[in-house]
Amino acid sequence: MTEVTLEAAKEIIAAAEKKADEVQVPMCIAVLDEGANLVGFHRMDDALLASIDIARNKAYSAISLKMDTRAIHDASQPGEPLYGIGNTNDGRIVTFGGGFPLRDGDGNVIGAVGVSGGSVDEDEEVARAGVDAFDED
Repeated sequence: MTEVTLEAAKEIIAAAEKKADEVQVPMCIAVLDEGANLVGFHRMDDALLASIDIARNKAYSAISLKMDTRAIHDASQPGEPLYGIGNTNDGRIVTFGGGFPLRDGDGNVIGAVGVSGGSVDEDEEVARAGVDAFDED
């Protein structure tokens, strides 16, 4: 794909929600386009209210830094090159896993998905399912 359309966002959200059902954790799922604009958002029943902003900010972090949020975590530790980045952008940069960039066939970052509601590992697993659905198209 060359852009993150509403149809693509629906497919990402559906795949992520299916995985969230499998791990039995209600999640919030956000999909952004290349300009960090919200294209799609879904809050499963009983998902944490805090996860609304966290999911959107994970996607924002992934698109704005063109890297997944676990990599941001690793690079933001004391002594690492992005130390302190979590305090920038009005606190929108998330430094723990659950956000992934979406790439076109040439590897260019064209959007992002962010997931929140479970543990970091669960969030990443659910977000990865969304990314994989996007990559299949």
